[in-house]
Amino acid sequence: MMAKQISKEWAGVKDSPEMVDLKSNLAHFNGTEQYYKGSFTLNYTDGVKAFHELAKAYWLITDLSMASKMKFNRIPFQVWKLTVNKDHKAVLTMQEDSGAPILYKQYYDYTDMPVGTFELWVESGVLILPSEH
Repeated sequence: MMAKQISKEWAGVKDSPEMVDLKSNLAHFNGTEQYYKGSFTLNYTDGVKAFHELAKAYWLITDLSMASKMKFNRIPFQVWKLTVNKDHKAVLTMQEDSGAPILYKQYYDYTDMPVGTFELWVESGVLILPSEH
């Protein structure tokens, strides 16, 4: 089943100062010197490694990797977004590109990730930060 959009509850979430800081700390990544082997054979970059260490988001990489490789392994480019609201509930979505229909949606009852939206991409089986494209 394809989800066309996410509800209004998630559409207007603004980045908290903590999310702005997290993004700022990762903005300098523009390539990678090394690839890391992730769950379900999805490799990831130096920037993604720094992200999951700073944000303590190991669970996110595992969940995203599993969905990407098991459900969407034939899609060479994927845009993954985690949106966290003020109640610290979250939704993880995937699209083939920005503005395209949402193909995957997973809700979380709680996360300690900062409020706001964080985006990761999968390019040909490698999980990257958008700045590493």
